[in-house]
Amino acid sequence: MLIGVPKEIKANENRVALLPVGALTLIRNGHKVVVENNAGVGSGFSDEDYKTVGAEIASSPKEIFSAADMIMKVKEPIEQEYKLIKNGQILFTYFHFAANKELTEAMMKSKCIAIAYETVQKADKSLPLLIPMSEVAGRMAPQEGAKYLEQAMGGRGILLGGVPGTGPAEVMVLGGGIVGTNAAKIAAGLGAKVTIFDNNLYRLRYLDDVMPKNVTTMMSNEYYIRAGLSKADLVIGAVLIPGTKAPKLVTKEMLKIMREGSVIVDVSVDQGGCIETCHPTTHENPTFIVDGVLHYCVANMPGAVPHTSTLALTNATLPYAVEIANKGYEAAIKTNLEIKLGLNMIDGKITYKGVAEAFDFEYHSVDSVIK
Repeated sequence: MLIGVPKEIKANENRVALLPVGALTLIRNGHKVVVENNAGVGSGFSDEDYKTVGAEIASSPKEIFSAADMIMKVKEPIEQEYKLIKNGQILFTYFHFAANKELTEAMMKSKCIAIAYETVQKADKSLPLLIPMSEVAGRMAPQEGAKYLEQAMGGRGILLGGVPGTGPAEVMVLGGGIVGTNAAKIAAGLGAKVTIFDNNLYRLRYLDDVMPKNVTTMMSNEYYIRAGLSKADLVIGAVLIPGTKAPKLVTKEMLKIMREGSVIVDVSVDQGGCIETCHPTTHENPTFIVDGVLHYCVANMPGAVPHTSTLALTNATLPYAVEIANKGYEAAIKTNLEIKLGLNMIDGKITYKGVAEAFDFEYHSVDSVIK
């Protein structure tokens, strides 16, 4: 199989989908790897690093897409890439279809085979290709929140951990999964007073056991969220329902409860966001203000730390890429339930129920399209 790795072109996206060592692994398995010129530079890997292990270097994305059987990316294709995708071409990347109708329709039109990192799922319901980036984004969220709480950045002028004689900042974390756990851990380590909200009592019991004493757990419901918003300096949105839109836990009307200069960091923005007033922003223009509350809603937060993010992501994606390449996508889907759950679309048909339901499109089971 010929595997193509184009350079990411989303704003300030410096990650790359395959490391030189990953290219070497695929080549040793009998495959050919073509990497676009300078695709790895933003993550610290030169064209020479790829050539040394036997990969070829292409001068344009058109060369990559026209030749490759499988495209490996980090972020979803954007408009200028739509026309390059071929009928029957495997795309293995993050898609987050449920938050983007235009992308969904474009990929249906292309008739590609869309295998989404974010819905590959293990038997224990964990999401192995989402976890590394969730860990990165979760740990970044308090860092970004602390920065934007500074008055010069538009915030209330609050130090997250306070100092002796003053109180620490109040941090609300909505969601006790991977993102929320990592966010709470970092915020607590900086000295903030942290409350994690989740609707799973068993998860809350676990978090109560493992978190430091400055972390409190709370059942997630509108009453408690409203009460928390009135005191919060920083709210971190960390809600994920695999493959579907995130629920809106904080409405526009609720912003009136919050104090002017408080900060929201919505890590869930990739899946539509759990804060009603959030919309995707970029690293170049990361924030906006609604009703006096500063919103940070960068849709590719880990792209700001590409070296760490690329290493973490490719450690997880490479074994699946090798299996798809070695077996072919049909056999890989038939023999590996994790990859089967990653299939979101094939031949213009949506095969992931959450995506179909997001736009009221027709859903086709994987078994009905791959015999």
